[in-house]
Amino acid sequence: MKKDYNSYFFTKGEWIKYWGEGFLLCAGINYLFYESWILLLCMLPLPFLFLKWKRKQLVKNQKRVLNHQFKDALDALNVALQAGYSAENAVFACCQELEKIYSEDADIVKEFRYFGVQLNLKVPLEKLLLDFGKRSRVEDIENFAVIFQTAKRTGGDMKTAIEKTAQMLGEKIEVQKEIEATLAAKKSEQMIMSFMPCGIIMYMRLTSPGFLDVLYGNLFGMTAMTICLAVYGTAWWMGRRIVEIQV
Repeated sequence: MKKDYNSYFFTKGEWIKYWGEGFLLCAGINYLFYESWILLLCMLPLPFLFLKWKRKQLVKNQKRVLNHQFKDALDALNVALQAGYSAENAVFACCQELEKIYSEDADIVKEFRYFGVQLNLKVPLEKLLLDFGKRSRVEDIENFAVIFQTAKRTGGDMKTAIEKTAQMLGEKIEVQKEIEATLAAKKSEQMIMSFMPCGIIMYMRLTSPGFLDVLYGNLFGMTAMTICLAVYGTAWWMGRRIVEIQV
């Protein structure tokens, strides 16, 4: 069954884990900002939004890993072509190399095994690559599929096309890794700063019981805490966007 990389299906364990995290998030917000059972019930839709956000993050990570794996696949494909294999036979050689690098459950291994089966059924390789790019929604894979199709139709130098594409993709991934390494400390700082407001409220509630009671159980306090929560959420969102740089 062909995989759509723009979607992600939770396992049973992941469902339990992320539902639990969503409910804990609701309970934490209620404890720190409202302390109201009624508002806690009103926040029950929040776990659904949390699951949706988590799925988007997992899809994004899934595509990033696939892109890195595809770079290794292109390198193996390039080596096979330089050794004199045809493009179709290079796919089989590439699959064998990928099986040595990754586990059998790796997406790129499954894809190249699928390519091998379809090639035995006389399905054109360019069609398989275009379908792979469409399902992956990864820009580099889509671009390579178009380049491969154009070179195949026009009788271009397939070896040079794949070699240049593999080189460019490798350079792009290296830049991404350098950016991620550079931003790692900033992401940690952003995470710590994000938890600071909640940590301060928690500290005051534990060390000075009754000091913040004026903010709970009345309309003025709920309004003030809602504004604070909105400002906090906006700051968290902006911080996440700042430390995410796309190449």
